Amino acid sequence: MAERRASLMNPKVEKLLDKVDSKFTLVTLASMRAREINDYYNQLGEGLGRIVPPQVTSTSRKPLSIALEEIDAGKIEGEPIPEAPEVDPDAVLDALDPVEDETSA
Repeated sequence: MAERRASLMNPKVEKLLDKVDSKFTLVTLASMRAREINDYYNQLGEGLGRIVPPQVTSTSRKPLSIALEEIDAGKIEGEPIPEAPEVDPDAVLDALDPVEDETSA
């Protein structure tokens, strides 16, 4: 009887979710990095060298698998986007109102 693999994905999603704050962050981070890795391999012959090469040694040739391995190894981390300060709508409206000149009245 053939040996059955426990999971097709290595590293496991549960382990990767410990490294980031949400599934959305994991998907976004992995997809952005996979695009960079793909671009790196596509521009190798051109000698540009602007894109960072893969940061882990992997047996996989697929950019997404390499990106997930980099996240698991701690080589790639997500950085939260700073929140914009809250704006008071009344202050905005006051700033848009034309200022009446006291001498014209």
